[in-house]
Amino acid sequence: MKEPTELLIALPSELPTDVIAYRRTPEFTEKTLPEAFKAAHATKAGVWGLIHVLQGQLFYCLEEPHKGRRLIGPGETAPIPPGIPHRVAFVEGGRFFVEFFKKPSNEP
Repeated sequence: MKEPTELLIALPSELPTDVIAYRRTPEFTEKTLPEAFKAAHATKAGVWGLIHVLQGQLFYCLEEPHKGRRLIGPGETAPIPPGIPHRVAFVEGGRFFVEFFKKPSNEP
């Protein structure tokens, strides 16, 4: 796993191995993509996201001072690090959803 300082400067290539999925968004299209997703926004502390592109192409970009931008195509995924501002936009119409992950809780 990358060191925390590295997470602040570049797109990660994969999720940490110690996180589990706990929820997901509905599928979004160009017509249903929330405006908030098109502007800088972030996941909560400790929460990773994983973008799943089903159709089309999505542009994913970390906000400055972080570095990273990527086109995501059908069948591809891209991790979203916790608390890092980012935005997305369709390049070619399609569908995608975001799955959310966190470390397992030790609560009973």
